[in-house]
Amino acid sequence: MAGRNARWRVADLPTTQVGVERVFTYFIAGVRLGTVAQMVPAIQDGLETSPNETAYLACWLAAAGASVAVTVVCLIHRRPLGAAASTADFALACALLLLAPMVLVPGERFGTWVAFQAAYALSVILTASGVRSILLWAGGMLSVIVCYLVFIGHTGTHMTTTAIGNELTYVVYAVVARMLFNYIRRIAQDADASRALAAELARREEERRARVLMHNGVAVMQMLAHSGSDASRSGLVGLAEVEVQRMRAYLRGRTTSSEPESGAPGAGDDPIALAPMVERTCDRFADLHLDALLDLGAAVRLPRADAEAVERALESLLLNVRAHARAENVVVHLDEDATGAWALTVSDDGVGYDPESVPPGVGLRDVVIGELNRRGLDVTIASAEGEGTTVTIVRETGAQ
Repeated sequence: MAGRNARWRVADLPTTQVGVERVFTYFIAGVRLGTVAQMVPAIQDGLETSPNETAYLACWLAAAGASVAVTVVCLIHRRPLGAAASTADFALACALLLLAPMVLVPGERFGTWVAFQAAYALSVILTASGVRSILLWAGGMLSVIVCYLVFIGHTGTHMTTTAIGNELTYVVYAVVARMLFNYIRRIAQDADASRALAAELARREEERRARVLMHNGVAVMQMLAHSGSDASRSGLVGLAEVEVQRMRAYLRGRTTSSEPESGAPGAGDDPIALAPMVERTCDRFADLHLDALLDLGAAVRLPRADAEAVERALESLLLNVRAHARAENVVVHLDEDATGAWALTVSDDGVGYDPESVPPGVGLRDVVIGELNRRGLDVTIASAEGEGTTVTIVRETGAQ
């Protein structure tokens, strides 16, 4: 039962364009069945006044049957009529207008549903507004207008203004309906394009987030795999445990850090002190002969997400030092000035590199520079071959 109901719910459709075409079929069904509903009460009067009762009934049944058939076809296929069906629809409307003088007395051709042919032609024009071919639409509308001139025949000059008004009604309704159909289709195309773009951007963002969250873990696993001594491996165990926690949290749909669990001091969305987090990260790299000078930045507090980003960036920087720098000394310095601006600096006396000729890797590009820039933090890198490397993370006064 739920499956059948979903067949008719526009919100459950795969794309906006499909939904728009479905809505068009409902509009077409309403116009065609509404026309039939208005034709029904007048059929008895039409049969009584018609000079050819049998022909009148045949025309009436053809119009009613075609309206029902169009409704059924549109609802089954869930889109407006195609070119062939629209051509047949226009042809029937024109035929009924041409035959009308034979089945109607002149006085019945205006202002009454006994002369259903004109209203039926209008319903066909509205229905055909959804056809894709503009030549078919324009040709069909022009044919209906010409046949309507035959329909009004010699009704007297006193009906001229009414006839002109009816002709203009055909033109105006046809143009407005056509514009509406095409405009809504354009909106649907734009909506689907925007939806596809949003999905692609979300996919790229998720890939970026995965790279950021898993880069350090991969680096730690590589070091574990290539470390030769138990001493060097033992220094990586704490890092590996932290990265395992991060990866598990990511797979569960959330991020985490090495901070206390929820409910503990510092947990939640409240700003947390940056210095203790930096100190804990530095403790996991004791083998680097690292000096952490954090007293001048003890008052720095950041939103949890920003602090976690700084922690990942610092860890990535220290992993690079461990893997590539061959440094004898590493200094991590946190400082805050009187204006509230603060800077976190990581300096090593290792081999260094030429930033102009060596492009940043995933760690520097995504985990450090990219992620921190997204959070309003500036990152500068100063290095030269044989002179070590200094990376500075800065938040200026007033930056959010």
